[in-house]
Amino acid sequence: MTAAVAARDARLVAAARSARSRAYAPYSRYRVGAAIMTRGGRVFRGCNVENASYGATICAERAAVAAMVAGGHKDPVACAIVTQGAEPAAPCGICRQVFAEFAREMRLVLVSEDEAGKRTGHESVRLSALLPLAFRLGD
Repeated sequence: MTAAVAARDARLVAAARSARSRAYAPYSRYRVGAAIMTRGGRVFRGCNVENASYGATICAERAAVAAMVAGGHKDPVACAIVTQGAEPAAPCGICRQVFAEFAREMRLVLVSEDEAGKRTGHESVRLSALLPLAFRLGD
């Protein structure tokens, strides 16, 4: 990994950690933060927002994508996702499909932390490895 990629990852993880601190998770108590960086270097954050009607819950990853699109961008190159627990968690299937709408080869940096905020796990993966046969209209 180059120094530039390491610096980008650190910036994204810090933004995702900040977003995670704002998560609204009164039911699961599982707070998630995500930060997407566009080709131009802009960072957009999102956190999970739960709802008593579970189907209305919004994942952090989709919240970050919505912020990116609302900000006038559609060209993500990387996303950091910070969760709690012993191991990093990959995005759910719906979030993978939403990511694939914009960038099939986007790099995902998955980080897990304990309750005190200490890193417990870290891995990096391409979206195409998590969703090899992504659906796209016209394919």
